[in-house]
Amino acid sequence: MATGDMVGGIHPVKGAQNSTEINDLARFAVDEQKKKENRDLEFKKVLSAKEQVVAGTMYYITLEAADGGKKKVYEAKVWVKPWMNFKEVEEFKLVGDA
Repeated sequence: MATGDMVGGIHPVKGAQNSTEINDLARFAVDEQKKKENRDLEFKKVLSAKEQVVAGTMYYITLEAADGGKKKVYEAKVWVKPWMNFKEVEEFKLVGDA
């Protein structure tokens, strides 16, 4: 842990755009939202991500997705507990146009 980091604090994920794990979580969030709302959403790319250690890890991912062909920016909050094979989208919200 870097100096000044707090346990339970929210920290940027370095190299989030190139992280397979973060990209998989962002794709998962888009797919879950697509199913939930029956929308034409297509994952494009991760813009940034933060993480917070909770009972597992909470990821705050800013991503770009096409909604009916229009690129938009969303924020997804994904909770992961790998030891329980648990992954859940806690929040998925529109930020604005890309």
